[in-house]
Amino acid sequence: MALTCSTRPTLHSQQSVLARLKSAEASQIVEFAVTLPLLMVFLIGITDFGGAFTLKQKLNNAVREGARFGANEPSSDLDGTEPVSVDAIANLVGHYLQSARVNDCGISDPARTVNKSTSAPLTWTYTANTGCAGTLTLTIERGYPVQLQAGTPNYWLIATRVTISYPYQWRFNRVIPLLVPGTNYGLSQIPTEAVVPNLT
Repeated sequence: MALTCSTRPTLHSQQSVLARLKSAEASQIVEFAVTLPLLMVFLIGITDFGGAFTLKQKLNNAVREGARFGANEPSSDLDGTEPVSVDAIANLVGHYLQSARVNDCGISDPARTVNKSTSAPLTWTYTANTGCAGTLTLTIERGYPVQLQAGTPNYWLIATRVTISYPYQWRFNRVIPLLVPGTNYGLSQIPTEAVVPNLT
């Protein structure tokens, strides 16, 4: 009889632990398992979009510096297929990206591809994809018209416009299939441009 009395509290305590585990702790474990993928998607999404925004700001600064530099360059050598002044703008943008710790995809490398536009005058397009997930495209326009409306007649200025399209690999793509299977956020182009009136 003493033996049965000593086992009853043990069985009762085990049953109460199981009852508590079934009711509260088990539901918390299930809730955590359900919300963990959602939390991972949010955290990686926040860091990924933050990285894309930071990259966009660095690209803005790079093309702005390139346009400022190009606006001060002479226009006497613009009749060639690869003018020295235009190459200098491309090199400046590439070196600015490197100093900002952004992969320049080889845009400052002499092996980059350069095409002079046949449809748009005074326009050169540089492409490079060394070490990048996609292709970086840098377009330099030395004869870009800017319209000013100062008074009654319209005035036009000739400006330098530098445009960049940078390939960005989303890390978000690794976790979004947890919520939405088949979704792909692989590679996107981040574009930006700057225009500065020519001073020479």
